[in-house]
Amino acid sequence: MNRTRARLSDGREIVYYDEAPGREPVADPRGLPPVEPVCEVRRDPLTGDHVTITGHRNTRTFLPPADRCPLCPGGPASEIPDPSYDVAVFENRFPSFDARTPPVPPSIDGVERFRGAGRCEVVCFTDDHSTSMALLPVSRVRTVVDAWADRTAELSAIPGVAQVFAFENRGVEIGVTLHHPHGQIYAYPFRTPRTERMLASAAATPDLFGDVLKAERAGSRVVLSGEHWTAYVPAAARWPVEVHLMAHRHVPDLAALDAGERDELAVLYRDLLRRCDALYGAPLPYVAGWHQAPVGEGRDLLRLHLELFSIRRAADKVKYLAGSESGMAAWINDVPPEDVAARLRAARG
Repeated sequence: MNRTRARLSDGREIVYYDEAPGREPVADPRGLPPVEPVCEVRRDPLTGDHVTITGHRNTRTFLPPADRCPLCPGGPASEIPDPSYDVAVFENRFPSFDARTPPVPPSIDGVERFRGAGRCEVVCFTDDHSTSMALLPVSRVRTVVDAWADRTAELSAIPGVAQVFAFENRGVEIGVTLHHPHGQIYAYPFRTPRTERMLASAAATPDLFGDVLKAERAGSRVVLSGEHWTAYVPAAARWPVEVHLMAHRHVPDLAALDAGERDELAVLYRDLLRRCDALYGAPLPYVAGWHQAPVGEGRDLLRLHLELFSIRRAADKVKYLAGSESGMAAWINDVPPEDVAARLRAARG
């Protein structure tokens, strides 16, 4: 993996991850004005949850035609000036968190608030607009893994960053705003509610993740496994399609993976995505996100694992988060996890 840094015309950083050396970055010709994000975080006094307010994101690009895609290389609307690339990562033009956010007063009507310092990046998996992560060669998926790991290490070192989350949203049903194969990385200035809950559970139960993995590997919901990773449908799956891909070794984040673990991850992750697409005979809308240990405390408690889930509950039906899920966070799953696991084992992409 060969890393090359450059700057876009408004000062945002772009980083190329290539499988061969020799890149000479092309200058961004657009002459964009400097980015002036306003990212604010408020703390809900009833739940303690952090809520981010970012009015500038309401104007972000929304499902442009292919010839105006900002992730295709070198086009008139492109965020990537070079005529081709393997994997490219750049600072989001419409970030949820950004260190350039100006200070805010410490409260509003008695509610705690602070600036949403951090960083949001876009990760382009390929310069081919018409493909997907599942259809990429294993070598390219491996480059994406290296890029995730490198960005995790770099973003974790930013002062004030508490947690790094790499994820992909795929499909209009999920709410994507760009069709080009890509994901994102958020460097949060706080620990997310999901992470806080997992840390609390892990603190109360020694080797919680090891126990869960051992039980799942002995059960009926394993989808695929190798020397370093196991993919399984969790016993208490919340989503109609939900798969966790967990490292066998207790590692805190992607940056801590060794070469063998990264090699196998590239193979198994692509296999998993192909099985998901074969499940209903069409590309599956999904969210796939990496649960990583937070920066600082808790790195010995949370084990690295991927969570992939889809709202599709049948070939012609999706699950809407209605009263119980949205209003009370009390999940009801219409699809038995054991059935999904069996169907994914049988699926072939």
